[in-house]
Amino acid sequence: MTGRKRRALPAVLLVVALATVGCSPDEYVAPPPAQGSEVADPATAANTLASLQDAVVAGDAAAAGDLATDDARPLLESLAANAQAIDLTDVTFRYVTETGRTSGTDGWDGLVAVTWRIEGFDEASARAEIPLSFADGGRQIAAIGDQSGRLPVWLTGPVTVERVPGGLVLVSDSTSGAPADRTSYARWVRKAVAEARAVVGGRTGLVVEVPRDAAALHRALGADPGSYGSIAAVTAPVDGSRVTGSPIHVFVNPAVYDDLDPVAAQVVMTHEAVHALTGAVLARNVPLWLVEGFADYVALRDVGLPLSKTAGQIRAQVRKNGVPKALPEDAEFNPAGTHLGAVYEAAWQVTVTLAERRGERALVDFYRAMLAGKKIAPTLRAAFDWSVADLTTAWQAQLAALAGVPE
Repeated sequence: MTGRKRRALPAVLLVVALATVGCSPDEYVAPPPAQGSEVADPATAANTLASLQDAVVAGDAAAAGDLATDDARPLLESLAANAQAIDLTDVTFRYVTETGRTSGTDGWDGLVAVTWRIEGFDEASARAEIPLSFADGGRQIAAIGDQSGRLPVWLTGPVTVERVPGGLVLVSDSTSGAPADRTSYARWVRKAVAEARAVVGGRTGLVVEVPRDAAALHRALGADPGSYGSIAAVTAPVDGSRVTGSPIHVFVNPAVYDDLDPVAAQVVMTHEAVHALTGAVLARNVPLWLVEGFADYVALRDVGLPLSKTAGQIRAQVRKNGVPKALPEDAEFNPAGTHLGAVYEAAWQVTVTLAERRGERALVDFYRAMLAGKKIAPTLRAAFDWSVADLTTAWQAQLAALAGVPE
């Protein structure tokens, strides 16, 4: 939404009724401190967390496991292994406050500020406050996270890491996907990076996280359950913040993504790579028809599918209702909206119209100028010698020709 914080940038990808993908930059807001209780022992908990930090940084799974209750030992051991496999740096665990929830005479939940950064990919560290359950007066950790709030994938259990040129994929080991499926993720990411860089250039790396299921996806994003239930992938700040340099990753919903055919899966991944590698999530005052349409332009550029597949929904809508009267509004990209596929296809056709006017390089330069904060009217005029009204007229003609109807 122009001039306002974006709730999401979902993109319905255009091949064979593809599922929704998008960006979700919610801002982090620290909760107020809870009332103190006689059970909580912040000093002991802080010492335990310092030991956990040392173990995770050192990759010492045994030392991390020794800080856990019996049930939580495998989880804490996995944190040290994950940090080594992912190459995490700037890892810290700092006790903040208690939540008010207690367990017996010596257990309670406390909020813990966790920071982490993937070396070679993230410009700055991510930060999240995560509930941890303490036991034995704070000397042991019984659980990480609860059913609400943000919980990074690397803190949920063992992950498998695949590295490709320009990309890193981390997949929760508890996903249903077989190792061959994880190899497919790596292949899709590798090609997505190559396809995105071929158009927009740059050397920024792409990180793709695959939680074990849709519920874990929502927890990774700090989103309400069901918000992204029909979405194949989401590009978002790792910790929800919108400050410059915030780590931006792609988060996959395996419940949807794994059902896509290989071509559709590649289109989704390349689309999301464009969002992530160009920092579109953090851009403000850029119309979503450009953000989403450009990502589709890159993703579909070399696919070679017929327009009956890639633009079938907008073509059917134009044949039924005539051409739209205006360029797609931001509100039309709401994942709960109707005719969402047609909206994304229409946005894609806006960028196709621009590329046909002055070429791909002019489109890329226009996109980058808009992400940099330029005003649309003068930028559009300078790049294409068009007003917004001119662009709308040309786009309407494009859609009419596509649908085979009068303008």
